Amino acid sequence: MFEKIKNHLKNIPGWKSKTRYVVFSVDDYGNVGVSNVNALKELEQKGILKSGRFNQFDALDTNNDLNALYEVLSSVKDSVGNSAIFTTYAVPENINFKKTLENNKLVTDKLDQTYDFYESINEGVFKGAFELVLEGIDKKLMKPQFHGKEHLNSFMFNQLMSNGNKQLQMNLQLNSISDVERPSNFKYSNLKATYSFESESHVDYHMQNLSEGLISFKDVYGYESLTFAPPAFQLHPKLFKFLEEKNVIGIDKGRSEMRHLGDGKFIKEKNILGEIVDSGHYSIVRNCMFEPNSRKLDWVKFTMDQIEAAFFWGKPAIISSHRVNFCGLLDENNRSQGLKDLKNLLKAIVNKWPDVQFITADELVLKMQNKN
Repeated sequence: MFEKIKNHLKNIPGWKSKTRYVVFSVDDYGNVGVSNVNALKELEQKGILKSGRFNQFDALDTNNDLNALYEVLSSVKDSVGNSAIFTTYAVPENINFKKTLENNKLVTDKLDQTYDFYESINEGVFKGAFELVLEGIDKKLMKPQFHGKEHLNSFMFNQLMSNGNKQLQMNLQLNSISDVERPSNFKYSNLKATYSFESESHVDYHMQNLSEGLISFKDVYGYESLTFAPPAFQLHPKLFKFLEEKNVIGIDKGRSEMRHLGDGKFIKEKNILGEIVDSGHYSIVRNCMFEPNSRKLDWVKFTMDQIEAAFFWGKPAIISSHRVNFCGLLDENNRSQGLKDLKNLLKAIVNKWPDVQFITADELVLKMQNKN
């Protein structure tokens, strides 16, 4: 009963539509993790790999991952004949492991180069994977949006490198990046949270990274991103207006969060779907969750209950998920189970609400802007 009440309360305020829209916002695409099963075993044997699903299952999406995902998405159509589609919050760049070790600081490659490198150490596994990403965009099965230049806090990364952090060095030698212990001088930053920071003085550093990242995103994916989901929602509010000037009109935010201002100062923030902030960006607030490998429960029912509450109040169902639910490089059963649950969810959605429409996060923001 408590869960049902919570589902309804969170959907009362904010933008509404008479059309039942479903958006899948799926984080972490294009990002590297552990490079293969051998690296996973070695990191475990050395006691470096921490527990948790992102360290155990998350890895760069393979050609089999993408083909299997597309098969599921294309198998279900909405009321206007469109396939289900993922808004993949994605990065355009990743670590160049060899050059990073040689230079003792972060050096990155564009995504196509990352796929080529991973194919060279995992023959056949990543062959044609980048082309499959572009194919998915062309066939309207995925629509990447900006998730940061890379899924790494480069400021923290470079300090760890200069300090000779052994855990990070061993990861890089295995062409991998998993969580490492946070140094004592980093209280508010996380290695995987790209725009987390210690001091407000980091804002200029992040501004440059965002500017370069948005340019790189267009170069890799072929278009500008209209929306942005910062990893872990961490971003200094001074960067909102900067992003608006870069044509970002929607920013993904938590419903209720303590936003860091620097040096341990926080403000309590309540965000509402469709709320216009600063000079015109819209707040995107996810109101449903689908994370089938995070804990054991009936995820189809759990997500359907949240969708039902959203539709009751005239809200789009913005379903939050992560690529880790659908990865198979490190564990094929993880991908199989995640996609089985996804297919069951998609079928349940169109069976219960035949008039539903699958759209992307950027399409949703344009509908808010155009008031339709």
